[in-house]
Amino acid sequence: MLRLVKGTSNNRLSGALPYLFMLVAALSRWPGLFPPNFSALYGLAFCAGVFFPGRMKWWLPFGTLVLSDICLDFYYLHRGYAVFDLPLLRYQLINYLAFGALILLGRRFKRTSPFLGLLGGGLIGAVLFYLITNTASWLFNPFGNPEYTQDLRGWLTALTRGTAGWPQTWEFFRNTLLSGGLFTGLFAGAMKLTEAAESAKEKQPEQEPAEEPESEPAPDEAKA
Repeated sequence: MLRLVKGTSNNRLSGALPYLFMLVAALSRWPGLFPPNFSALYGLAFCAGVFFPGRMKWWLPFGTLVLSDICLDFYYLHRGYAVFDLPLLRYQLINYLAFGALILLGRRFKRTSPFLGLLGGGLIGAVLFYLITNTASWLFNPFGNPEYTQDLRGWLTALTRGTAGWPQTWEFFRNTLLSGGLFTGLFAGAMKLTEAAESAKEKQPEQEPAEEPESEPAPDEAKA
């Protein structure tokens, strides 16, 4: 019975971790909480492909992404931004495709992959996300940046310097890479530690209750 209770507790912790990760990822997107492009979602999308079971690896990350995007859209709409313009919505769709690519990349790894291998996969995913989204920013140019000319020079500008009045895009890449590595390490480490604890509990022998010694029969009462 004791082993069953402990196993149930560990299973609940393992089942709650994906939702806890999603909450952290959603909060990390709030404006001003972290530097630009420093987000938990890069590492989480990759780890979802590795660790989350079945369809959860798709609907939980994308559900979190859509809900947090809706909150952000109304936040920026209140501040006067035209968040529902077609070029912006098209660019947002590219972001979703980039997150889908991170999940697909995670599926190329196994739960038993070494920690350093998973960390490297998370970093590759961050680079992939940056290349996809910045190429889309150059190609569709939703903000009408004059520096993003439709040639090789404009594409390289989108990947390195960006547009005037904003931090250079290589700084965004640095934040993407750092957050991708950091949160991949945290998520993968937490999942591996939890699974190791569950495996150790399962290997423990069952604790049988100690048998009570048989009581000696009471001596016969003296006959009158």
